[in-house]
Amino acid sequence: MERAMLRICALLLVCAQLGLTRVTYAPTWESLDSRPIPSWFDDVKFGIFIHWGVFSVPSFGSEWFWWYWQGRRLQPYVDFMTRNYPPGFSYEDFGPQFTAEFFDPQQWAETLMASGAKYVVLTSKHHEGFTLWGSKFSWNWNSVDVGPKRDLVGELAEAIRNNTDLHFGLYHSLFEWFNPLFLIDKNNSFRTQYFPNTKSLPELYEIVMKYKPEILWSDGDGEASDAYWNSTGFLAWLYNESPVRDTIVTNDRWGSSCICKHGGFYTCSDRYNPGHLLPHKWENCMTIDKRSWGYRRNALISEMLTIEELIQELAETVSCGGNLLMNIGPTHDGRIPMVFQERLRQMGKWLGVNGEAIYSTTPWRAQNDSVTPGVWYTSRPQERVLYAILLRWPNNWTVHLGEPIADVGQTKVYLLGYIQELPWTPVEHKGMLVALPQIAPATLQWGWVLKITHLSEVVKTV
Repeated sequence: MERAMLRICALLLVCAQLGLTRVTYAPTWESLDSRPIPSWFDDVKFGIFIHWGVFSVPSFGSEWFWWYWQGRRLQPYVDFMTRNYPPGFSYEDFGPQFTAEFFDPQQWAETLMASGAKYVVLTSKHHEGFTLWGSKFSWNWNSVDVGPKRDLVGELAEAIRNNTDLHFGLYHSLFEWFNPLFLIDKNNSFRTQYFPNTKSLPELYEIVMKYKPEILWSDGDGEASDAYWNSTGFLAWLYNESPVRDTIVTNDRWGSSCICKHGGFYTCSDRYNPGHLLPHKWENCMTIDKRSWGYRRNALISEMLTIEELIQELAETVSCGGNLLMNIGPTHDGRIPMVFQERLRQMGKWLGVNGEAIYSTTPWRAQNDSVTPGVWYTSRPQERVLYAILLRWPNNWTVHLGEPIADVGQTKVYLLGYIQELPWTPVEHKGMLVALPQIAPATLQWGWVLKITHLSEVVKTV
């Protein structure tokens, strides 16, 4: 017995020396916020958001259709229903029309992989309450009982994991606009907790145990505090006991006043792009469609971000230490609209050439250039490599970089996607002047990356 105890003590000592002892997190923000974000999330930089649900059936206005129609009763939504649907038609009647007959998870996985993204986040449930899996806690308002009669979450998760190297994540709305239990709690000033205890929290445990996501993207606090949602209790279980405790990444939307303050990575607001370095890991969740997260049948091409604008978002975001989560909205029958497919593949084409300036990079001491507008920097400090992302090709075929401190005879400059080394000359106290090829490479149409090696300064992070 004594010998066995000695072996156990020796094993524990070795584990402690190797950093293998498990930290237990208490259900307090002070403890939970001390958990390091798993390193894979900072490495990947770019993901795809997918907003899909019953709101994809009317596909008018936005994914908030139900609330704008029957909550706020905005006139364009009321008129749309009056013109196109019979009297007495309810939002629940859209459920059977959410058919997903063209949903091919293998094709989705291939398209997502072609985008160059490294993670995907699917809306498992939006504020309408309809779950894209057969939830035991959403009877007759889920994709197995109604509409597709399919486990959409499970099918996509399997296709992603079997055919790509993307990390699979799930979005989940804490509240539901018109759920009677939530409305009872709200009318009681959230002194009762009928809804989180019987609906929202059980769903969260269910999707974690069933699908083991690597990202849990919470949203929609319904103006209720994290105490009402018991967010700290759930996160303590997630970080300590769940099957994804070592790999799971969470965001900051766990109750009113939590955003940009508590949780894992910060989102701060939709389409958040601060333009400067933040001291905490953050994500820019944004949409290709300027007006909506869900699919809109009446969207105009002028309302879609161009590939140039998307690459600018990516460059600015990564330079400032963030990840870009770019949203698409599929149709009710399960198709990714062509404009979204085009943007995804364009991003993949650009990253196929310039990905080394994005993936696994680190913010530099300067995020953008002090002399030339539209130049954003990333770095690989351990390799003493600096990347300058040019959003515009200069008319005179030269670019003045005011930030790098170059060393004549040592520093080398390359254009990613172009074979030859580029000539450059020093500019006293103002960096370097780089001569670009007289014709931009045909494979590079929307943004260009200069790779600068052997700088005289140590490439430092902030």
